Amino acid sequence: MKAEYIPPKRAARAFNCPNCHVYAKQSWYFMGGASSENGFGTQYHNEKFLVSDCENCSSPTIWLGEKVIFPIHSSAQPPNPDLPEEIRQDYEEARTISNLSPRGAAALLRLAIQKLCAHLGQPGKNINSDIAALVKEGLPSGVQKALDSVRVIGNDAVHPGSIDLKDDRDTVNTLFKLVNFISTKMITEPKEIDELYSSLPQEKIDGINQRDGGS
Repeated sequence: MKAEYIPPKRAARAFNCPNCHVYAKQSWYFMGGASSENGFGTQYHNEKFLVSDCENCSSPTIWLGEKVIFPIHSSAQPPNPDLPEEIRQDYEEARTISNLSPRGAAALLRLAIQKLCAHLGQPGKNINSDIAALVKEGLPSGVQKALDSVRVIGNDAVHPGSIDLKDDRDTVNTLFKLVNFISTKMITEPKEIDELYSSLPQEKIDGINQRDGGS
């Protein structure tokens, strides 16, 4: 089972590092500075800035308050590699701006969800009805609850790119998870099952077809 992605959070002891993406322990420091390259001279200290140092890759993540300001992107989980290219581009663009503009990232991710629904054979015009149809096709019903919880489906958010003024980092992180979750359940897992089945010896497949009344 794939490990859960834990997004970066200020003062958390561990999370998936924005630099190496590995879940790792983080060491925290207040940021300081000096007027000389060797660290001496006039000292500067500002408690608004924090640095978390990753135990796995030793790369820093720089925070201003609750926001990650370096690296500029990658605070969200990477996209499912089985996403269609156009949808993956929207996802990656949302990752790039998610720290600076959660609302902009949320709009891109809603668009990605609707494109994904269209890719899966739905009209791609209304997230509510599209997800409901996918649930009937085997998508876990919990997805609908998750969509409701982030105010994605409803009368005020049924069009691609619509923006909820209350969108925040938690909402955006949930949307990232939803895109990957839907694509995993509806694209990746069926593909893996087909690959497993096709790897069986032909005589076994013939026997299964005879058992099931196939040719």
